[in-house]
Amino acid sequence: MTRDEEFIDSVRKCMQRRKGFEEKRMFGGIGFLLDGLMCCGIHKGRLILRLGADAGDEALTRPHVKPFDITGKPMRGWVMINSRYLENEQQIRDWVSQAVEFVRTLPPKE
Repeated sequence: MTRDEEFIDSVRKCMQRRKGFEEKRMFGGIGFLLDGLMCCGIHKGRLILRLGADAGDEALTRPHVKPFDITGKPMRGWVMINSRYLENEQQIRDWVSQAVEFVRTLPPKE
């Protein structure tokens, strides 16, 4: 298993036990959804997280956290972190849990 595959599998393990989980290929990567809402994903070796405006802004003050921008227009409330800066599975779980907490505050997609 490659490092990228291990990274994807780590994120998948964090998500697949959650109610309403769905995995989709999207935006040239993998998206992990809860109740039809994008929660987190992986794009070119980077963890993408939906944190909401306030938590997203706070996250951007932390080392190695960048705005989520794959189109030339950053998305507010979304961040990305290169997998090489996520040193262990606990860090991945902590970040994914923060995204899950935010997405659970949103109404499910119809």
